[in-house]
Amino acid sequence: MAAESVGLEPEPGSEPDPLCSEHGRPLSWFCGSDRRPVCDACTGPGGRCRGHRLCRTEERAEELRNKIVDQCERLQLQSAGISKYMAEVLPGKSQRAVSRASAARELVIQRLSLVRSLCESEEQRLLEQVHGEEERTHQSILTQRVHWAEALQKLDTIRTSLVGLLTHLDDIQLIQKEQEIFERTEEAEGILDPQESEKLNFNEKCTRSPLLTQLWATAVLGSLSGMEDVRIDEKTVSPLLQLSDDRRTVTFSAKKPKACVDGPERFDHWPNALAATSFQEGLHAWVVNVQNSCAYKVGVASGQLPRKGSGNDCRLGHNEFSWVFSRYDQEFRFLHNGQHEPLGLLQCPAQLGVLLDLQAGELLFYEPASGTVLFTFHTSFPTPLFPVFAVADQTISIIH
Repeated sequence: MAAESVGLEPEPGSEPDPLCSEHGRPLSWFCGSDRRPVCDACTGPGGRCRGHRLCRTEERAEELRNKIVDQCERLQLQSAGISKYMAEVLPGKSQRAVSRASAARELVIQRLSLVRSLCESEEQRLLEQVHGEEERTHQSILTQRVHWAEALQKLDTIRTSLVGLLTHLDDIQLIQKEQEIFERTEEAEGILDPQESEKLNFNEKCTRSPLLTQLWATAVLGSLSGMEDVRIDEKTVSPLLQLSDDRRTVTFSAKKPKACVDGPERFDHWPNALAATSFQEGLHAWVVNVQNSCAYKVGVASGQLPRKGSGNDCRLGHNEFSWVFSRYDQEFRFLHNGQHEPLGLLQCPAQLGVLLDLQAGELLFYEPASGTVLFTFHTSFPTPLFPVFAVADQTISIIH
């Protein structure tokens, strides 16, 4: 393509061509080796460019002009593409962004509205259940009160009658009243002493709802998880475990170290460890990375948990002092006081969340990735309670 087509015509009145600084001759050649124009003398015998890659100056200039023309065409095409992108693509993107943002807002509002509606319905249902249970308990207590008031009156009447017979009759008359005395005594014996009855107690199970538990655990996961700075108490760590420097990771090692300082707080047989943190009241949550282990226990234990020996009193989940989620190979269970509750999990959790509500007396295990509640246990926990861990394969870590 000619230079004139892109406006590269030489300007009139331009300065004369420069000469070779060494020979004073026109620069009619281009040395490709030195990348500079040279004269005939430079390329001739004894010249410094003898044997170099050479071409005529006008040939090199034409080559450069063609490169400039090609580059200008590319720039022109690039500019046209950018202009088209700005004129056609970006406005469409902007419109689609506005449209999709609006749809996203509607989706959020719609779904949260449904969640609110569901929560309100569940709230109403549970409050009605609580009210119904309260009414039932109150009515049972009233019925018992009437019954025992009548029993007291009957006993008082029988006693008054017997005292009257005792004080107003002579021997013959008393003997003649033997049948009446027997009947009165038998009637009194038919009135039994009060017995403890669950019908008189408020049943707190009326507040338990899978939906409420799921939503509550998810909310706690979002607000409390990672807030607890749970670290392991080095003085409790079994010789079968290695503790990391940050005291959040325990690794199983079948070989006991040669030098291990023993103490009253250390587990000397089972691969257990207690956290340094203890809980007396309130709501607490922490998460443990368990994806690398096929044999572990995670949960809580009372400070009364024995530490010495191979008996079940020191084995997590096999005594009254510990409540744990247990995995052994593909078997998942909840363990407490020797009772095993099988858990039919479809897949192995990579992380295990523990949620402890001491006020409600609830221990909950969940999977943080999905928010799925794996198991819940209700009891009146003794305090203080410590997070507790056991590892018999690889490593588990407290996530902070």
